[in-house]
Amino acid sequence: MGGILSDSQVDFYHANGFCVVDGIFDAELIEKARSVVDGLLSSADLAGVAEAEPEDGSKARRIWAPTSRDELFAGIAEDPRLLDAVEQLIGPDIVLQYSKLNVKPPRVGSVVEWHQDFAFYPHTNTDLVATLIYLDDATRENACLRVAAGSHRHGLIPHEADGYFVGKVASPAEAGLDDLPIVDCEGAAGSVVFIHPLLLHSSEKNLSDLYRRVFIPSYRAADALPIYYGPHAAHNEPTAKLVRGSASRTVRSEAGQWRLPIAEAEFNSLYQVQEGSHVSDGTKLSTGYFSHEYDTKDTAATTM
Repeated sequence: MGGILSDSQVDFYHANGFCVVDGIFDAELIEKARSVVDGLLSSADLAGVAEAEPEDGSKARRIWAPTSRDELFAGIAEDPRLLDAVEQLIGPDIVLQYSKLNVKPPRVGSVVEWHQDFAFYPHTNTDLVATLIYLDDATRENACLRVAAGSHRHGLIPHEADGYFVGKVASPAEAGLDDLPIVDCEGAAGSVVFIHPLLLHSSEKNLSDLYRRVFIPSYRAADALPIYYGPHAAHNEPTAKLVRGSASRTVRSEAGQWRLPIAEAEFNSLYQVQEGSHVSDGTKLSTGYFSHEYDTKDTAATTM
């Protein structure tokens, strides 16, 4: 295993729940990735490739499963340099859980409210890591990732309202974490932000004239398995792929209680559940949700 991350970077990740690293990918590769994004977004069947911005349906806010759409992104997700860094954080047996590509168009890009990834995809343990690869320079002006440093040490925070999963928390302060520093994860194109699944993070609307595109391959340790297989979570599993090491013959469980993401109506994306929050009075949301009924009893799972 190469030492892609320094000891201080690994220590910083474990202490703060994130780490911003420059220099893993070169400018030529990142330029090729931007060209692939342009090609995907010029597709005649954009609806089959991406999720549209609600303010401007001609612009995309997310490309689904980019590793399945182009070999360049598949190659980046399995690049030995990236996997070396992931191995330093979660161990030698690594599964690529899913990939997505968030597109924040100029003057439009949708807000991502404060949330923890683990709230959407609870597993038997928390050895998961999302890698955010900036394809453009990311600054506060074009809505770079924002994090509540150290929030991963406070466990899973409820993402619910009126008894249903809404995929967000109001703010770190409202979650009782007002003493934690809020950090803007600025970085040049090619920078990688590694984030822990319990890290509270968000991003604001892109108010600049610049794109802020980010490719996100997410990984888990091979002995971390999902504990929720609802429709919006289960779709990742058929394409989850062992990309390094060996498949595990055991499952490792962390003692604790994890809330399950039981929503009143099925949702297609984080954006939709956050924007719609929940259904009330039996009225289905008009933000692209699928109609789906859930039993709301026993919405917590305990792993021992």
